[in-house]
Amino acid sequence: MLFSRCLALHSFVLVVALAASILPAMAQATDNVVTRPVEGEAELLKKGRIVGQDAQAGDGGTKGKDGQPVDGKAEPGGIGVFDRMGAELPALPPEKEYKGPVDEAYGAFQRGYYLTAMDKALPRAQLGDPAAQTLIAEMMSQGLGVKKDMKAASFWYGQAAQNGDPAGMFKYALMLMEGREVPRDKAKSDELMKKAADAGNPSAQFNHAQVLVADNPGDRGLHLALPYYEKSAEQGIADAQYAVAQLYMTLTDVGAEKRGRAREWMVRAARAGFDTAQLDMGVWLINGVGGARDFDAGFNWLRVAANRGNIVAQNKLAHLFINAIGTKPDPIEAAKWYVLSRRAGLKDPKLEDYYLGLTDEQQKQAIDAANKFKRH
Repeated sequence: MLFSRCLALHSFVLVVALAASILPAMAQATDNVVTRPVEGEAELLKKGRIVGQDAQAGDGGTKGKDGQPVDGKAEPGGIGVFDRMGAELPALPPEKEYKGPVDEAYGAFQRGYYLTAMDKALPRAQLGDPAAQTLIAEMMSQGLGVKKDMKAASFWYGQAAQNGDPAGMFKYALMLMEGREVPRDKAKSDELMKKAADAGNPSAQFNHAQVLVADNPGDRGLHLALPYYEKSAEQGIADAQYAVAQLYMTLTDVGAEKRGRAREWMVRAARAGFDTAQLDMGVWLINGVGGARDFDAGFNWLRVAANRGNIVAQNKLAHLFINAIGTKPDPIEAAKWYVLSRRAGLKDPKLEDYYLGLTDEQQKQAIDAANKFKRH
């Protein structure tokens, strides 16, 4: 069976750390229940006013069996999957006939037949086919079916970029930015990144937005970048979804409709596994940013981020266990998460005082629990 060309090249470089370029402008008062520190020191959770309480309530999520926030939809009734075992299933609907262009080289690549893909792509690449040139470069850069050769890969990415392939332009722009395999050329990199972004490459859209933020300090850069973040977010790039959520809440002139969707975008980035979004989703839910407060869902998101190793989330989770926000008070769990975040270098004098106030046995249990912790 032949497959259509569908090579996803989503590896990307963060030109500017988004937390540094956007989050400091985030309007969060120091009297919030949870604050997200952007420096080395954590802050104490404090009860206080609701931030963003006039925004529309977003999708805060509810708890599933594993504690992971899920859509708040009731489980549909009817026969379950186990009841259907052994029963004759209805026929699948007929597959729609594909009438688009067929690419044998990409089809072989998708199925893992890299030598076949190379054999089919190389003659086309040598004749100037930009899609084939990108495919050759990708296999050479990863050592798929051939020995890894970044110099040769850079040549083919350059050819693909010159011939207008969006994925090739994106990858070659990264090479020009990094300056390892080819001489560093920021101007050419920015030009190719914009072309790839305008051609619809989602990773290029995100990176071009980052360049705009870096080159245009202040609100001007954020406004220039927002349309590219939005396009990238729509195509599923979690970092862009996170950026859109933050900008919708940060920029004062985005409009009520977009501001009301900020939490929706944050949830999408969090569900995609982006731990910083999971952290901020928890903070937003507890503080009431972008919608109604939901302590239970906020606790769950912070727990997810903490279990993934996010240090700030671990620190915040300790405070939640102390103050019984979204959970029952638990001194051992509170101390465990403090120990983990402190080992990673995040100091918190308030948590240190709390920890020192525990009994020797409680401290021992907390250290034992921290020693057994594994990211998941």
